[in-house]
Amino acid sequence: MIDISPEQARTLAAIITHGSFDAAAAHLSVTPSAISQRIRAVEAAVGRPVLTRARPPGLTESGQAVVRFARQLELLSADLAEELEPAEPHGRTRLTLVINSDSLHTWALAGLAAVGDTIQLEILREDQEHSLDLLRAGAAAAAITATAAPVPGCSSRRLGVMRYLPVCAPEFSRRWFESGVTAAALAQAPVLVYDRKDDLQDRWLRRFSPSALQPPRHYVPAAQEFGDAIRWSMGWGLMPEIEIGEDLRAGALELLGPATPVDVALYWQQWRRGSAALGEVADAVQAAARVLR
Repeated sequence: MIDISPEQARTLAAIITHGSFDAAAAHLSVTPSAISQRIRAVEAAVGRPVLTRARPPGLTESGQAVVRFARQLELLSADLAEELEPAEPHGRTRLTLVINSDSLHTWALAGLAAVGDTIQLEILREDQEHSLDLLRAGAAAAAITATAAPVPGCSSRRLGVMRYLPVCAPEFSRRWFESGVTAAALAQAPVLVYDRKDDLQDRWLRRFSPSALQPPRHYVPAAQEFGDAIRWSMGWGLMPEIEIGEDLRAGALELLGPATPVDVALYWQQWRRGSAALGEVADAVQAAARVLR
């Protein structure tokens, strides 16, 4: 059996959080030599390196598991303190979550607001296709992701489907698609893309041509501004169906034909060894996700 003490796990987490052995030593009020000894003990226990010797140090796959263990211990310790001394003030539990920008902009905050009185939240924005890197590294306790298979040490539950529709402003449509939405027109019309990780628009474009279309691209990495740029005829793009109903009804936006959607299934992944606070957040997010398909 691998025997890693809470002290050793917290030491590794402190190195990653503070960026060096010396900084971790200052934070933990021990000597740098003691830090080195603890890390050697961890590596002896797991039988492989837990840190990449770089500046700043990084985590190996084994190191990620140890840091997740350390973060989970913090949550469980808070639960224990609350159970043993319920009358004592212990402060609010702190949780770090990873949520993609579109979910944060359209539906997720409604659920998180329900737990805001009792839990302190740090929300990291990351694309749903890449959020698991932060979860895997122990930097976050839970994530909204497009990946169903749970990462090691985590559980996964389905939230629903976020449907995206291709839209543009009426003026943009008249300017670029007067003769219809064809592959030739789409190769020339400017497209809005969230950032360089965003491939939603390319997924939709692949339905028009076997070869990759390369229209001019504008990168707008903020959900509200992304939609505003489309409304102001800067380009076309895919927007969440739950965001644009009123725009379509009012004629502020038009669907590009054929308006075939791109569906993205979303999942909630969290540490398997959770806590009461993490369970409360998970339930709130699941309730808010009822607006999804």
